[in-house]
Amino acid sequence: MTHEPMSRSSSSFFRRDAAGNEERAALTTPPPLPAEDDMGGAPAGRRRWPSSVMRMKGVGSVMVGVVFLALLILVHRWVGLDASFLRDSSMVSTSTRQWHPHHNISTPPLMTLPPFSCGNGTAAPATCPATPPSPPPTSKPATGGEPAASCPDYFRYIHDDLRPWRGAGITREAVERGRRHAYFRLVVVSGRAYVETYRRSYQTRDAFTQWGVAQLLRRYAGRVPDVDIMFACDDRGRVRAADFAAAPADAPPVFRYCRDATTLDVVFPDWSFWGWPEVNIGAWPATLEAVRRESARVRWPEREPFAFWKGNPGVARIRGELMKCNPASDGKDWNARLFSQDWNHAIHNGFKDSSIPKQCLHRYKIYIEGEAWSVSEKYIMACDSPVLFVNTPYQDILSRGLVAGEHYWPINRTRMCESIRAAVDWGNAHPAAARRIGEQGSRFVREQMAMDYVYDYMFHLITEYAKLLRYKPTVPANAVEICAESMACAAAAGRERECMDESVEGFVAGFDPCSLPPPFTEEEKREIAAKEEEVLRKVAKLEEENM
Repeated sequence: MTHEPMSRSSSSFFRRDAAGNEERAALTTPPPLPAEDDMGGAPAGRRRWPSSVMRMKGVGSVMVGVVFLALLILVHRWVGLDASFLRDSSMVSTSTRQWHPHHNISTPPLMTLPPFSCGNGTAAPATCPATPPSPPPTSKPATGGEPAASCPDYFRYIHDDLRPWRGAGITREAVERGRRHAYFRLVVVSGRAYVETYRRSYQTRDAFTQWGVAQLLRRYAGRVPDVDIMFACDDRGRVRAADFAAAPADAPPVFRYCRDATTLDVVFPDWSFWGWPEVNIGAWPATLEAVRRESARVRWPEREPFAFWKGNPGVARIRGELMKCNPASDGKDWNARLFSQDWNHAIHNGFKDSSIPKQCLHRYKIYIEGEAWSVSEKYIMACDSPVLFVNTPYQDILSRGLVAGEHYWPINRTRMCESIRAAVDWGNAHPAAARRIGEQGSRFVREQMAMDYVYDYMFHLITEYAKLLRYKPTVPANAVEICAESMACAAAAGRERECMDESVEGFVAGFDPCSLPPPFTEEEKREIAAKEEEVLRKVAKLEEENM
């Protein structure tokens, strides 16, 4: 399997000294073994040689010493990985800049947006308000001149996605070439959004993607530039880099939810951040909070000591291969508990057996791609259980920020069953270290993938894209204006409208977006790739030694 070197962002482990200062963790010196594990087992502190062994003389003492040393080496094969995997192999920071939470969110809003009305319920309004939301003319978006906090490192991939057009810019002709890939065209002019629909997407992917843009325009009213975007709602990237090797700027800039190393598609947050009504998943903040509460209800040591996955195995061959890792009739157990999701049954059953929060009952969760990236990724990461992440070439905004060994445990896609068994065995033998991976992964999605940053990512991507346009966007003749009012009032009753009500932005932000960090340097890219390869080598060695 070839590994895409730039599929993850950079990060590092830090520890605090006695004065509370952060210092880079030692990369080569193993830490002392924990005093006790968190599964209620016997203390595992620093071992002492038994005095009887130290006093033994002659051949007898040598033989006993050799046997004892062999036992220690056997134990250390597993115990020692706690240090080498989580410290030696953790990503080295590519910058001295540290990530901080969005520090302006407590700033009072510039204005509160009035609740919209859908009339008397007999007909939905067909047009948006005459005056779109905008801050008062005397208001200043920034908070007291204080510079905005720097965005998380995964924002740096915005520069990579737009690199093909950095030199020559984006022409109208290039955008038009993307029409054959697009489901709709999104144009923003003077703070108002317009959509020209080419074809309907699966379920409401297109509607909730457009809804997300409408909320961005409410949140950062008056600050979103004019743009002209072709948007694709299917899974796999279609704009192949090889087709534009001689002139990358001729490639159509097509926005979609994921890409791989062979395509030039521009990655955008997926629709489900605002809700996925067809499968009864609400807006991301509410779902994340429900997962957090359920995760706290069943503590990690009390969860089933296996790796859990539930989904549709029919959408991709690799998922069918994963299902072979279930316990076999011959008694072979790969430590996996895998379940097929029948969405038709779930719909008729009222999703009683398909609750996302209720899937935090196993110590380990498995993430595996579908037709490309899978929208299940962020929900799987949120349970405080270590995620066994089947290596994939597909990149979305979340996966680019994850670091092997810190946020997840990598699973070899060519020998999944053996890889899963080794990961679970290691985690059950080292519960403190395993829990640390689970907690760090969940903390990443809760903090660095919070809606504040989703909106900031959208803002910076659209702003950087707009800078490259070599023409002034205009409203297409067949386009329809969209806004929160018109979309919510026209939405189907029930879960679709509920998701919109959950995710509507009620305020104009009184703070600036986080500050976009610079692109990765070539040296940083090499460092990221090298450290991730080091993690994969160590995991592969562990699997081979314990087959």
